[in-house]
Amino acid sequence: MHGLLRHFTGSGPVLTDGAWGTQLAARGLPPGNCPDAWNLSRPDAVEEVARAYVEAGSQIILTNTFRANRIALAGTELADRCAAINRAGVEISRRAAGGKAAVFASMGPSGKLLLTGEVTFDELRDAFQEQASSLAAAGAEGLVVETMADAREARAAIEAARTTGLAVIGCMVFDSGKLHDRTLMGDTPEVVARKLTEAGADAIGANCGQGVEQYVEVCGRLRDATDLPIWIKPNAGLPEIVDGEVRYRTTPADFAAAAERLVDAGANFVGGCCGTNPEFVAALRSRLHARQ
Repeated sequence: MHGLLRHFTGSGPVLTDGAWGTQLAARGLPPGNCPDAWNLSRPDAVEEVARAYVEAGSQIILTNTFRANRIALAGTELADRCAAINRAGVEISRRAAGGKAAVFASMGPSGKLLLTGEVTFDELRDAFQEQASSLAAAGAEGLVVETMADAREARAAIEAARTTGLAVIGCMVFDSGKLHDRTLMGDTPEVVARKLTEAGADAIGANCGQGVEQYVEVCGRLRDATDLPIWIKPNAGLPEIVDGEVRYRTTPADFAAAAERLVDAGANFVGGCCGTNPEFVAALRSRLHARQ
């Protein structure tokens, strides 16, 4: 286990942060716009999100760099600004953390499919290598490869991230199959555990795609399949369109109560994804502290 992760997991479950995209949208990010661009144009708003999570009790916060790789941004006005976006994303989260939380940088998918030949493995690894190097140089303490649907793409990102020497977490989305316990490519939690471990991840897990209740079983199956730490960040349920707006029905209290079952199932790092906010983190903190 990477030394930094050993430090964190030595005293019980670790509280991470919540959603970023929906929080930036609440601050005026127009639908369809790239959140990462705000690292350069609206750093104040991005820092508000990060600081709110620190104040709510997050021990680890991420960065607003989910799409900041050159494949995802190809063809946009941001294509030649990847390094600047990544650097700013880390700097913003570090300012907000103020030494009270660690900063792990977010690395999301490329948006291209290996299966159809839209991109090659080497092209992915090179793009992720550029991103990981920028994030590490800016002072990130760990790298989180998240929201991956294809374990091969996750492998490319993990291999690239490992060259930095930082702690690397690899997370897949499980929302497919009859029981919604498989990735888009059909991998089960057991297969994902093997593949991400072989890729060199220091911790593995799941995020997005489903609500907290649905991820309890996935978490338990990952725990049974690996000795690595488990990182879980579920959504606040599934989104619904109400009066033209996207809403999530799960409340912070209900989320926190269900998250206790994630810990019982073996989760070492717990937070939230789409639809969650600092209130969810605060509720998690209260429930997790009560267990100690």
